[in-house]
Amino acid sequence: MADYPHLQTTVLDATDVRGLAEFYRQLLGLQYRPGDEPPVDGSADELEWLVLTDAHGTRKLAFQAVPALPRVTWPDASGVAQQLHLDLTVPDRDALEHQRERALELGAEQLLDRTDDPDEPLYVFADPAGHPFCIFVA
Repeated sequence: MADYPHLQTTVLDATDVRGLAEFYRQLLGLQYRPGDEPPVDGSADELEWLVLTDAHGTRKLAFQAVPALPRVTWPDASGVAQQLHLDLTVPDRDALEHQRERALELGAEQLLDRTDDPDEPLYVFADPAGHPFCIFVA
C-alpha cells in the first residue's frame, strides 16, 4: 500500500475541449491518448474529456468540458482569481523568445512581460480558454 496518492494528471476546464487540447498538444509537443485523436475525416467532435500524454504514454494534461468558463482577470485581483497556472521552463533567453512567439502564434495572449528580471526572466500568458501559464528561464 502506498503512503501517498499519486498525481496522475492536471485537468483544465474548457468550453472547447478539442481546441484547448490542440493548443497544448502543439505548444508542448504532446500526443493524444489512444482513442482521443481528432476524427480522421476532420468532422467536429463533441468529446467532454481528452487526455494528452508524452511519448511514453504518461498522462500530462487532461481537458474537461464545461458549459461556461469565466475568464481569469489576473493580475487584476479585483476580478476572477487564477486559482491554478502552469509553469513551463526553457534553458535560456533565446529559447524564451522563441517559445513566446510560438505561444502567440498558437493563440495565447501575453499578460505580463518580466524579461527584465535578471534572476528569472519570464512571460505570463493566457491560453485560448483564459488559463494563465508562465514560460521562464529555469
